[in-house]
Amino acid sequence: MRKSFFKLIAKANKAILPSYTKKQLDLSKATKLQLAIIGWRAYVTMNALDEKKTTNW
Repeated sequence: MRKSFFKLIAKANKAILPSYTKKQLDLSKATKLQLAIIGWRAYVTMNALDEKKTTNW
């Protein structure tokens, strides 16, 4: 259930929020709002892909 919820949010994010990687945004010049959007999208994507809280960085 949780994974499907995050998949739904990920689809909404893709449709609504801007993609800064396509715009080649420089992270050192990003505003706090842009960094927050990037962080939110990363959080949702990680939870949509895998329910486990472990990361293999």
